[in-house]
Amino acid sequence: MSHQYTISELTRHIKQVLETGFSSVVVVGEISNLKRHTSGHVYFTLKDESAQLSAVLWRSRVPMLSFMPQDGLKVIATGRITVYEVRGVYQLDVSSLKPMGAGELQLAFERLKEKL
Repeated sequence: MSHQYTISELTRHIKQVLETGFSSVVVVGEISNLKRHTSGHVYFTLKDESAQLSAVLWRSRVPMLSFMPQDGLKVIATGRITVYEVRGVYQLDVSSLKPMGAGELQLAFERLKEKL
């Protein structure tokens, strides 16, 4: 019989593996579901055509941005993977965000709107 974990033990182990294995990553994606929290933190989803990743930009890093993030913008995000143990979810803790222009998903949406 294999080892039995509590949910907390398993999540803590996953957190350790993910946070040490992906201490610094650079990803390209399109911003969606952007929310500016009253605390000043910015929460959003980075996505491509087949997957998505939750991301957070802490308020202390917001003033370092050279642009205002918005839905539909394609970006290069640098950060580290973190696990929020209470919910058992992982996210990208963004340390740097650079714009690349309108994302493919946003452009496709705009084209569809024009057709209609």
